[in-house]
Amino acid sequence: MPMLRILLMCLSALFLSVANTAFAQADDPDEVVWVQVEAQQSLNRATDRARAYTTLLQDVNGFSVGGGWYAIVVGPYRRADAELVLRQYRRDGLIPRDSFVQVSNRLGQQFWPVGANVLDTGAVAAPEGTETAPAETPAQTQEVPQIAEVTPAPTPQPEPEPADETPAQAQRSESALSRDEKKELQVMLQWAGFYSAAIDGSFGRGTRNSMADWQESKGYDKTGVLTTLQRAALKTDYNAVLEGLGLQMVRDAQAGIELILPTKAVTFDRYEPPFAQYKQAGDIDARVLLISQPGNQDTLFGLYEIMQTLEIVPLEGPRERKNSSFTLVGENGRMISYTEAALENGEIKGFTLIWPAGDEERRRRVVAEMRNSFTRTPGALSASAGAGAQQSIDLLSGLQIRKPKISRSGFFVTSSGDVATISAVVQNCSRITLDGDTDAEVIMDDTASGLALLKPKTALAPLAIASLAAQPARLQSDVVVAGYSFEGVLNAPSMSFGTLADIRGLDGEENVSRLALRVRAGDAGGPVLDRTGAVIGMLTAAPEGGPQLPQDVSFALSSVLLSEAGKKAGIKLAEATADGAEGLTSFQLSEKASGMTVLVSCWE
Repeated sequence: MPMLRILLMCLSALFLSVANTAFAQADDPDEVVWVQVEAQQSLNRATDRARAYTTLLQDVNGFSVGGGWYAIVVGPYRRADAELVLRQYRRDGLIPRDSFVQVSNRLGQQFWPVGANVLDTGAVAAPEGTETAPAETPAQTQEVPQIAEVTPAPTPQPEPEPADETPAQAQRSESALSRDEKKELQVMLQWAGFYSAAIDGSFGRGTRNSMADWQESKGYDKTGVLTTLQRAALKTDYNAVLEGLGLQMVRDAQAGIELILPTKAVTFDRYEPPFAQYKQAGDIDARVLLISQPGNQDTLFGLYEIMQTLEIVPLEGPRERKNSSFTLVGENGRMISYTEAALENGEIKGFTLIWPAGDEERRRRVVAEMRNSFTRTPGALSASAGAGAQQSIDLLSGLQIRKPKISRSGFFVTSSGDVATISAVVQNCSRITLDGDTDAEVIMDDTASGLALLKPKTALAPLAIASLAAQPARLQSDVVVAGYSFEGVLNAPSMSFGTLADIRGLDGEENVSRLALRVRAGDAGGPVLDRTGAVIGMLTAAPEGGPQLPQDVSFALSSVLLSEAGKKAGIKLAEATADGAEGLTSFQLSEKASGMTVLVSCWE
């Protein structure tokens, strides 16, 4: 009997220990949890399914859960309520039998409802009609119940890792993939460096070999057919580059656009029609423009031209305009921008992503996410949106217009549009333009004399061309200089009238004339005409260093130097006829000088 009593006491102690351990592991009925009803590997598919569940259930939300998966959940509820909701929804056939209670720390970025963020808002009441469990008071939670009365709630076990598939099962699961999903798999293999053939969704020998090579690199059996788990692992690696960007579906109701944006890299700033501007939000120097405006094809084509004047669209990069859409890529040493826009049903919508140079892999992936998720919703950005924003001649819809490094004047010397200008304006340029939009190339640059000749890459038809004076002008005769005094701010040249003070420079230099008239820096390179309209020289830049000269002192290179430069470049410059030349009226002189003068710009 004593031995029996001792044995019973030991069993009782063991039972008490096990029961207490089980109770300690029981879940807090007030913990905030969710009921996970489904998961998808496609964000678009998950969004569609979440939208469908919303028609049946209350409190439907969607979150990324890592590994390229997107979960659809209902909640958040107290755990006690969640268990009841789970059982009731299963019983009513509203959710799959394998639905389960999910904890908050397993959920990532929210994608449904669009723009929502309820992860940390606390529990909501269970749906009406659901039998709920009463919340425990603090006193109750602190009580230690008697062992006989304890019925511990079952501890949710972590989902077991699914067993990997056999080759036959892998082939069956692969055959269920859509063509787009197969293309996506080829893209991921290409990204991983194992595939280099066409992205066609057809799994031929090249794709099979790349799969086998990838399997071997990861320590899997080299079968050439990826299992479901292996495809998920490949996708996890593929998406790792996007971690930390906060990719999330954003709906801009005013712009009528819905798309995925890197919400940890950019955040909404303001409306400046036709743009909704998103500014930098984190460490990445990134920006986004949503393009939205009513319009027609002329509006679309105008936007295509205007976008290329902005600093956010660098000059280098491919660009294409079609009948109802366009794409622009601009890149330099600091940034790369991608723009696409399309006209549909009288509305122009699109986006621009500006991303720092040197981060090409992430940039391409973000562009792909934005393009694939881009959806038009009703309405376009009103012209009055963002009224009262900063206005400036250098800004377009709040964006800085690209400006040249330096702009000076020049003048046409041939009927095909060859231009004479100063050497200083063509130094260290990535691009040289005439009147802002015609590209030109340097055909002669004499830094010693300060003279350069340019040839337009597209032939031009000037309104007037320079005819060089055959003889020097008379001292104290009237002269006029045409030039872009304000470096292109005004869209026509200005006229400056004065006299020829000397046919030599201040130190007696030959082929340099001194003029008595007031000019500005932008006038340099412009033609100097006498009263007959003949060009007697080209205005030079103000000398650097030395004594400060009076404001009405300027200098011009002689027509002799211009003629010699033309011969060196293989260009014959026209000469004015001296016999019978008559003086022109001020209006006629201004008209002729204006017709031959052109704005020369140097761009970085």
